[in-house]
Amino acid sequence: MQAEWQVRRELTVIGRRLYERGYVSATDGNLSARVARNRLLVSPAGACLGALRPQDLLYAAIDGTPLARGARPTSELPMHLAVYAVRADVGAIVHAHPVHATALSLAGLDLREPVLPELTLHLGSIPTAPYATLATAEGARAVRDLVRDHDALILDRHGTLTLGADPISALQNLERLEHGAQIVAAAHRLGRLRTLSPEECAGIAALRDTAAEAQRGTR
Repeated sequence: MQAEWQVRRELTVIGRRLYERGYVSATDGNLSARVARNRLLVSPAGACLGALRPQDLLYAAIDGTPLARGARPTSELPMHLAVYAVRADVGAIVHAHPVHATALSLAGLDLREPVLPELTLHLGSIPTAPYATLATAEGARAVRDLVRDHDALILDRHGTLTLGADPISALQNLERLEHGAQIVAAAHRLGRLRTLSPEECAGIAALRDTAAEAQRGTR
């Protein structure tokens, strides 16, 4: 697990990058990361991620209890906690509102079908979680089962949720998702969307297995 100072720094850099790229606006979006087995760092409620400082990040227990008097973590903390509860391998979470991925959900489109080799290689099928009222336990229930097998979700009319072993990985998964959404949205405007064939998907799966095996060998 990364040192806490490094996690704080990475989360602030990511917050600024999200804001500068238009993945969030105003006080939208939130971030979290594990810094111990039972402790998280989370962005505070009402924070502009583009102006986040390392000292602004708050501690929260893995059960959601704030660990500082008067602290108000992001209202979307229950959604983050639902992920950590079912994925011990997840070290960080990014919730953002990127334009193209969100627009796909408004139009009733998604990224479930395999259409882009790179997106399929890194993220596989990307489901859309059902609509949930903001900042409620309903949001946690909407993602809990889906994140067991997926590192990236589109949230119906509410942006995206991406996971990673560390903050940078969670950000990269968001970048992949939003870039794929932008391409798919353009393709729908141009005509019929072509999906990858079963044989092409099998080849990508073999590449993924080879990469996973190589990664295990370096540990």
